[in-house]
Amino acid sequence: MSVQTGNALEPIKRSSPRFESFKTFSKRLMKNKAAVIGGIVILFIILVGIFGPFLLKTDPNAQNILNKLQPPSKEHWFGTDNFGRDIFTRVIYGTKLTLKVGFLSVFLGGIVGVTLGVVSGYYGGVIDTIIMRIMDVLLAFPGILLALAIVSVLGGSLTNVIIAVGIFSVPAFARIVRGSTLQVKKLEYIDAVRALGAKDTRIIFRHILPNILSPIIVQATMRIATAILTASGLAFLGLGAQPPAAEWGAMLSDGRSYMHNAGHMVMFPGMMIVIVVLAFNIFGDGLRDALDPKMKQ
Repeated sequence: MSVQTGNALEPIKRSSPRFESFKTFSKRLMKNKAAVIGGIVILFIILVGIFGPFLLKTDPNAQNILNKLQPPSKEHWFGTDNFGRDIFTRVIYGTKLTLKVGFLSVFLGGIVGVTLGVVSGYYGGVIDTIIMRIMDVLLAFPGILLALAIVSVLGGSLTNVIIAVGIFSVPAFARIVRGSTLQVKKLEYIDAVRALGAKDTRIIFRHILPNILSPIIVQATMRIATAILTASGLAFLGLGAQPPAAEWGAMLSDGRSYMHNAGHMVMFPGMMIVIVVLAFNIFGDGLRDALDPKMKQ
């Protein structure tokens, strides 16, 4: 379509619906100052985890018994531990391990949970009953207890922690996706597409999943915080990353015997866990508010 201005025809520029939707979402998110701060902190932590190990020249596992339990100083910003290892270096290297557990476990749980939730909500009947009863059984256990049981069976390692936390994340995704699928599949355009002969897989991947991405994204963001907290708890109990890996939960476990005379050993790893978990929770709340259709005016 075009309009005439003078002797020339100028086309009317229209933005795509997706761009307009993203623009509206961005404006709503930017209004939430806490969420913006949380997002900046998350971005900074991710950059530290990616590039930090390349910028540091110190080996996180290098021991120097003569310098053990040194307080924070210009040479050792976060002090040293009971083996004389630089805690600042270990915290930086631990950022990568912590984010790896958080993102991979949630990705694993999300893939399985979203698949089960869509299948359960779309097909219903016996399939829905079986899947949801399995999810109820998993939800009957506290998250940390379920992850602890799984790791105890599989053995203590970083890979097994990712699997355990991923399994414990499945029910949350499955229930949210099932509820969203039940709402979307009742819409008239789904019936129209089905009447035109579209297969179930096409309906699910082309018409249902794109319309339920918002709750999935919010759940994934907030679940990362839970995954990091759970993985740190398992490492604290000795069932996560094994020594001498620089993992924040394991560093807390190493420093608990020295809290009275070297409190810095637990203060800095604990502080990092609190900051990262809080940042993901705040950012997740902001995403939920920005993506919630009920809050649009």
